[in-house]
Amino acid sequence: MFTENPGIFVFGLIAAIGGGWLGAAIGGNYAFALVGFAVMVSFGILAGTGSTAGFDYIAFGPFMGPHIAFAGGVAAAAYAYKKGYIPSGKDVSEPLARLGRPSVMWVGAAFGVGGYLLQLLVVQIPFFGGRTDSVAFVVVISAIVARLMFGGGRLLNRETMIQAKGLMARIAPGEHGRWLEYQERPSQYLSMGAAFGVAAGGLSIAVAQYFPAAAGVAQTLGFGFSAIVILFLILGHGMPVQHHVTITAGLAAVLFMPILAGSGFEWGATMTSSLWIAAAGTLAIAALFGMFAAFLAEFQAALFYYRGTTHIDPPAMAIWIGNTSAVLLAAAFGG
Repeated sequence: MFTENPGIFVFGLIAAIGGGWLGAAIGGNYAFALVGFAVMVSFGILAGTGSTAGFDYIAFGPFMGPHIAFAGGVAAAAYAYKKGYIPSGKDVSEPLARLGRPSVMWVGAAFGVGGYLLQLLVVQIPFFGGRTDSVAFVVVISAIVARLMFGGGRLLNRETMIQAKGLMARIAPGEHGRWLEYQERPSQYLSMGAAFGVAAGGLSIAVAQYFPAAAGVAQTLGFGFSAIVILFLILGHGMPVQHHVTITAGLAAVLFMPILAGSGFEWGATMTSSLWIAAAGTLAIAALFGMFAAFLAEFQAALFYYRGTTHIDPPAMAIWIGNTSAVLLAAAFGG
């Protein structure tokens, strides 16, 4: 959308300043929760007009795109921590407008612009750009840059971890906190991944089947619901964080359903009993991808989140790796 002509590119560039500032002002996690509502609005726009402009501009563009607003909030929190304005650079829920320091929000604005530009570049990368979730990938890159700039100049810092013997010395979180202790064990995150994977897979298949015009964005509906759940997490309820699961499993379901259904399948066609059986098999695939995404998030939490004083988002890591894997595997099996 924003590369159609120079004018719209500049328009989006200036708008991203506001998006990054907004994310810093209200807090990265609040900005991300609003993405969920933006997705719902975008589906309404799609249903009423047939246009995906809501997704392109509101949910995943300069206004509320995670690579702009959420990433701006993450970078601003890292900067505020470095300056001693807040006690933790990992607290991306706290609205930073309360600090009364415009410089903090301007950092968010700068990273919002950087996220906008980088995402447009990523989608142009041959082979990779069209086969990954460029928004999630840029969220990760932006957070890494913020850590290098404001988190002590090192990406991985062992001093932030509990000093234990053996393997635990490499994975145990220290005083700067763990990610989600109630879903960090394999029995917890794999169960969650399977259950939410099935739920998101079924939802995505239903959306694509009964609303064929939305098949290209069907996986974002479950993701939207999951993003709204973050709002309740911020408010103090121990909610499962699973947007990485729902979007990865939902995408896998939409990609693999035509493969299991066989040649000639089209979304919106009459569903016979054999096609419903194929859909049931697709749910098993969605569960597997949900478990994979859940594992990736916990692995990335141990790899990056624990080893630093700033926020590097485990779900974003899981989304870009999980979605890329789903696209590549579907292409391989689909011929």
